[in-house]
Amino acid sequence: MNRYLKFRKLLTAQRIIIFGFLFVILTGTLFLLLPISRNESVSFIDALFTATSATCVTGLVVNNTATFWSSFGHVVILLLIQIGGMGVITLAILIGILSGKKIGLSSRSLMQESISAPYVGGIIRYSKFFIKGIFLIEIIGAVLLMFQFIPEYGPKGIWYSIFHSISAFCNAGFDLVSTPDTPGSLMKYAYNPLINTVICLLIVIGGIGFITWSDFQKHRFKFQKYSLQSKLVLVTTAILLLFPFLFFFFHEFKDLSISQRFWVSMFQSVTLRTAGFNTVDFYGMSEASRLIMILMMLVGGATGSTAGGMKVNTLAIIVLASFSIFFKRQDVTVFKRRIVDEIVLNALTIFMMYVFFFLAGGILLSIFENLPILTCLFESASALGTVGLTMGITSSLHTSSKIVLIILMYLGRVGGLTFIYATVSNIKTYSKLPQEKVTVG
Repeated sequence: MNRYLKFRKLLTAQRIIIFGFLFVILTGTLFLLLPISRNESVSFIDALFTATSATCVTGLVVNNTATFWSSFGHVVILLLIQIGGMGVITLAILIGILSGKKIGLSSRSLMQESISAPYVGGIIRYSKFFIKGIFLIEIIGAVLLMFQFIPEYGPKGIWYSIFHSISAFCNAGFDLVSTPDTPGSLMKYAYNPLINTVICLLIVIGGIGFITWSDFQKHRFKFQKYSLQSKLVLVTTAILLLFPFLFFFFHEFKDLSISQRFWVSMFQSVTLRTAGFNTVDFYGMSEASRLIMILMMLVGGATGSTAGGMKVNTLAIIVLASFSIFFKRQDVTVFKRRIVDEIVLNALTIFMMYVFFFLAGGILLSIFENLPILTCLFESASALGTVGLTMGITSSLHTSSKIVLIILMYLGRVGGLTFIYATVSNIKTYSKLPQEKVTVG
């Protein structure tokens, strides 16, 4: 009994989440290794890479998704994407709700941690709302995509519509329309208004987070009544969408018409929210544009969303903390609210953690593959931000480099604070050491 209590004490919400994702990844790997899942032979590391990329809603692939994997394999990948987008704990609680089982306090706390909800109270009602929202939005997206895919692919277009709707909403970036002969994700639809609009809307809606959904459901367009988190998410997301769009529009794609330039610039700015689709060849873009893409990929989407990355909330708080120092303010404030010091320290910790893993991953890839550092940093940012964009090197990487990307994708999906709290024990201290000032700057 004592051993059981000790085990329960060690099994914190954060540890359940990270082990839950690991269990799903390993299970997905075993399914992808089955002969029924593939059209060609596959190594364990490639199956593990694909399962990790799908569960962590990244989109980096070492084998062409459309041709290498069978129809059964596509279903496995899509299920992994859906589980990864919803969250492992969310799915487990959903099954519990559907089975009629009573959801205890510990399960509610797990749910709160999984979806980054502010309170435990009302978590089941809140969870039912966003689970219904997920499926409703994915269905609407699939129906809209059918207007393009059914005339083009026939009955198979129904499956393509469902697959791409879920992949876009979950910010995964897996596609079934690119082949070894026509690579490039959605490049064949670069100027297609329907595909661009639907995919971009799915990406943004999935990436702004469930708390923002809840605020919109309660208050509609009364922005002043939104929670502080939703306000920060929406404002920061708008800036992060507008800046790269303007840069790409005026700096890149100058050989295209105005309308064509608009669509490709918009799509590339939106996909950096960690979606992983692309409609242009990145090799044709300047190094300045690639650097901007790297920075945008690291930021990612909102906390409690289907997106990965450092999170827009984190970036917003770091910028606000910097402004408070510039203007010699005692507190970090925004929208007539004060942000507590603990949140600022958490944001700085997550930022430093992501920078460290990003640089370490890029340097290791450059050493292992003997490739330019910018190309390797692009791949590292894409994996850690769970984006899925690539400079075309993923399929040719050695096993050591694939392991590096697998670790980065996993860390990027479970989240910075979740990983920290799961690995570091909570040490209580009842005394404080003397203070002493240190000069910085």
